[in-house]
Amino acid sequence: MFVDQVKVDVKAGNGGNGMVAFRREKFVPNGGPAGGDGGRGGSIVLQADEGLRTLMDFRYTRKFKADNGGNGMIKQMTGRSAKDRVINVPLGTVVTDAETGALIGDITEKGQKLVVAKGGRGGRGNIHFASPKNPAPEISENGEPGGELTIRMELKVLADVGLVGFPSVGKSTLLSVVTSAKPKIAAYHFTTLVPNLGMVRLDDGRDFVMADLPGLIEGAANGVGLGIQFLRHIERTRVILHLIDMSGIEENDPFEDYLKINHELTSYDPDLLKRPQIVVATKMDMPDSADNLAEFKTKLAADKTLPSMPEIYPISSITQQGIKPLLAKTADLLDTTPQFPVKGVDDVEHRDYTTETSQDFTIDNPEEGLFVLSGEKLERLFKMTNLDHEESLMRFARQLRGMGIDDGLRAAGAKNGDTIQILDYSFQFMD
Repeated sequence: MFVDQVKVDVKAGNGGNGMVAFRREKFVPNGGPAGGDGGRGGSIVLQADEGLRTLMDFRYTRKFKADNGGNGMIKQMTGRSAKDRVINVPLGTVVTDAETGALIGDITEKGQKLVVAKGGRGGRGNIHFASPKNPAPEISENGEPGGELTIRMELKVLADVGLVGFPSVGKSTLLSVVTSAKPKIAAYHFTTLVPNLGMVRLDDGRDFVMADLPGLIEGAANGVGLGIQFLRHIERTRVILHLIDMSGIEENDPFEDYLKINHELTSYDPDLLKRPQIVVATKMDMPDSADNLAEFKTKLAADKTLPSMPEIYPISSITQQGIKPLLAKTADLLDTTPQFPVKGVDDVEHRDYTTETSQDFTIDNPEEGLFVLSGEKLERLFKMTNLDHEESLMRFARQLRGMGIDDGLRAAGAKNGDTIQILDYSFQFMD
């Protein structure tokens, strides 16, 4: 089964907790603090895998979690850092935030890695909080929470050349002749249900990747037939081979078919027609093909709405007539055609979603005498506070004051004795 769109939940590992400990050894008076740091939590990393062609592996596995870091130990020993959770994905995978639709990354290169959820750093042990004023601190940090989000992965196949056209015009047959790919070929419509890729190698040493895309029909850009599922796979191609059946077996007008397919490409993305397109007249070994091609050229020349006259290459995949000139012309176009921007990828500024980007805190007053504090930075500080030690709580109170939360609560109308809530923890406001 070909799967090219999935949504999965990822959760990076939390950092390990720092430790409060003191050195106690014979003949070592006043040993001082000796609590070790926690280890780093594992990150969720997507890695390009050339052996994968679909996102099928994610059809039934939708949740991925990395391990937490180990806790700090006595004698200043640091906890073990967790290994990153590496998930293999096919080349051409576009990753976005499922909630906001914002771009996270585009995986297009062999061996490329993309961190989608960063593991939390380990909390510091009490050895880091010693000072001349407090040589024996009972302060430590819990590990930083790992990143957590829902991502959407969309596969847009990496192909230099895309074959488009109505069903049964000979796309799969052409691909099977010029590459070693083995697409399904039969005498009925929609035999191709998934994109097929093949490598074309020319005698002069040049090569390129060709994709046979499932047949489009009229209305594909609006969800009719299979086309809307696979139009996205045309976006990365630099040259389009537009195949048109000239045999007359289907009793369709080749010129009307040509206009309809171009209309669907334009409806999906107007920029698709800006890339080079070669018209490939197929099945030229059939008796009426030559006459139909001549009529097609006449109608094409008479249509003044077309921006330019496309190049036409008549071929027969069965007899291999015209195949070599077509491939040579395609390779020549690829030599002079740059990469085109991909819809929703190259037109969006890349942002690092493994780091905190929201405001420090917000204050809500849902009812009289109750103030709820929230915000990614605030909640992260709270989760990293060791509530088992009073000195750690006092440090957290100083951090809140430094963030301006005390002033914010006063401005919001908080009075002595009001309840302040952070996640599931409540305390009283004392001015």
